[in-house]
Formats: sequence, structure tokens, C-alpha cells
Amino acid sequence: MPAALDGIRILDFTQMMLGPYATQTLADLGADVIKVERPAGEWERGLEMMGDLVAGDSAAFLAMNRNKRSLAVDLKSPAARDALLRLGASCDVVVENFRPGVLDRLGLGYEAFRSVRADIVYCSGSGWGRETVFAEQQRPGQDLLIQAMSGLAAAGGRAGEAPTPAGTAVVDASTALTLANGVLAALLARERHGIGQRVDVDLYSTAIALQCQEISAMVNQGEEWQRSAEGIGQAWLSAPFGIYAAADGWIALAMAEVSTVAGLLGVTGLDRLDAWSDRDEIKRALEQATAAEPAAELVERLGSAGLWCAEVRSTREAVDELREQGHDLIVEVEHPRAGTLELIGCPIRLSATPWSLRYPPPLVGEHTTEVLGEVLSAAELAELRAGGGSG
Repeated sequence: MPAALDGIRILDFTQMMLGPYATQTLADLGADVIKVERPAGEWERGLEMMGDLVAGDSAAFLAMNRNKRSLAVDLKSPAARDALLRLGASCDVVVENFRPGVLDRLGLGYEAFRSVRADIVYCSGSGWGRETVFAEQQRPGQDLLIQAMSGLAAAGGRAGEAPTPAGTAVVDASTALTLANGVLAALLARERHGIGQRVDVDLYSTAIALQCQEISAMVNQGEEWQRSAEGIGQAWLSAPFGIYAAADGWIALAMAEVSTVAGLLGVTGLDRLDAWSDRDEIKRALEQATAAEPAAELVERLGSAGLWCAEVRSTREAVDELREQGHDLIVEVEHPRAGTLELIGCPIRLSATPWSLRYPPPLVGEHTTEVLGEVLSAAELAELRAGGGSG
């Protein structure tokens, strides 16, 4: 069965989440992704999750680098640069997320690759963009810092308490998907119009775009929202939206009429209150009622009446349920050093060209000889190794 991106080759200079999650998505869909690492390996290989590694590699690295081949070279080596440019001539896409200008100084920027393939798609991911004030200040572009600077963190949590950032790297992940979309759009433009181009995405722009609803309300309605003292789920929404205590846990309650929820919970006296301006008082009253009942019973009663609600579960509970269901989002892969790994599969489902698992996350430089052997002679490859330009 063919893959959607069969025949597309991507030279991948990325690290951390923004780049690797994007290129893994493209690899899952069939692209030949060649991961370029330094001889010591990508930095994230050593990032401990919960204080530990998995057979010498970070669980984060393993999560975002399957279906790729690893090529380990010293980017400062002229011989390695020349080999990469020769490899680039056979590639459709180059992706990188170094700080702006780094690869240009190494002779591996857009113009360098365009000189070997005029219709190359060259995609850069960064924290702040290429020519912004923050980029010029060389601020570190990291998810938590972007959440802080963009207003995302300040919108979470209770009024009077510390801002609460998202529980995962939501800006990194969203920007990665934006990057993958940008690459696909540029490839389609090349198919339709015969042109290559540069694609740029950045974390800060994505973080602002994620708040399009809230910003639209703020600038067009002329009102600044504040966080709720009682923890309404979104700073800009009315009661009863949010998380409510139950006798044995928590439930989530989405958009609903206060009178409907109050009637089902047996709470009286809320008719006089406004769902927006009195949202904290409403939430306190409703939560007194929910806290007396088990979560499952609350969800059953409210849900059967047509309200949008759910139990708050741990990640472990969600994953265990998927595994028990035999869901294809949980995949197993045999790793040469770690043995059997469980990873999260590709969430994109295509009926005619489904994704497939071809390679486990690679060891550092596992495919150097294989990949460079496609563009270099045996003698040239031996010379590169002898000069210390490859791992």
C-alpha cells in the first residue's frame, strides 16, 4: 500500500520538540526523513524525563523520532557541509530550528541549498521569528517562556494566584503541526506552480494565534478579561464552565445554562445572578453540591440530561484504556537498545495511504554510511570519516 508522502525526501536539522514532532509527522506519512545530528547526538537525547532516561536516550527523543534515519556529522566540517549540500540536491525539503542565522554562517542556509536545488522547500522554525525585536535580542525561544510572554500562562489559574501554564508543551506541539502544514502547502505549491520557497514558523506567532478567540473578544468588544477567583475554566467564559470537585475526584463541565445545571443539582437562589459578572459566586454554589456526589454519578446524571461533562482522569488512566481497547494510537516498536517501546502513533488517518511504522527511533548516526553512501563514493565517505567530519 502506498504512503501519502512516498518519494518526498526531507533533510532534518531539527531538535527538541518544535522540529522533530513536525518531521516525525511527515515521516509517518511516508517521507524519507534524514535526521542530521552532531556526532554526540541531538541535545534532547540526554534530556531526562522525571529524572531518568530509557536505555540511554530521553523518552522525549524516542517519542518524536521514529521513521527517521540518523546521519551524524560535524556541521563545522567543510567536508561534511559539502556532503550535506550534495545530499540536499536529492532532497525536496530542508527543515531546521536553530537560532536565526546559525545555519547561514555554517554555509547551510536557504541560499546554499537553493544553489543545489532551485525548487527546494526550506522551512525554518524559531522561537521569535527571523527579524523581530525579540529575535534580534537573541531571547531563548522555549515553550514556557513563550507561554509567559504571549499571555497564555496569565490566562490560566485562579485570580490572585500564580499564573498556570499548560500541562504540556502546547506551543511547541502546535507550532510543530503548523510547520508540517507549511511544508505540505509549499510542496503543493511546487507541484502546482513549479516553485520552491522559504517557509517560516515561530512559537510566538503560534501562541498568539492560539488565542484568536480571546483576542478577538478583547480588541473588538473593548473589554479586558480577568481570571476567575474560583477557577472558571477559561478566563473569558461565563459560569458554569470549569472543573468541579466531586466526592471522589473532579469533573469537567463545559458550556451550559446555569439554570439547567442548578436545577439538576438542586441548587436554588441563582436566578438573580448573572453568569458572567457573578460567575465566582455561581461556581461556589454549584461546587458545594457537586462535592457531595461521586464523579461517575454526577457525569451520568448531568450527561443524561444533555449537558457536556466528563470525569477528570489521569494520563495513565487514558493510556491504559486505549491499550485495553487495542486502539491504534498506542503502537509498539522494537528498539535496538531499549527493546520493546510503547509510543503514541500518528493521529492522522488516511483511508488510501495510511501511515506505517518503518523505523524505530534511531541510534546516533545509525544510518550515516547508508545515507551518505547514496551521494558519496566509498572513497569520499572514508575520507570524510578520516577527517572527523562524521560520526
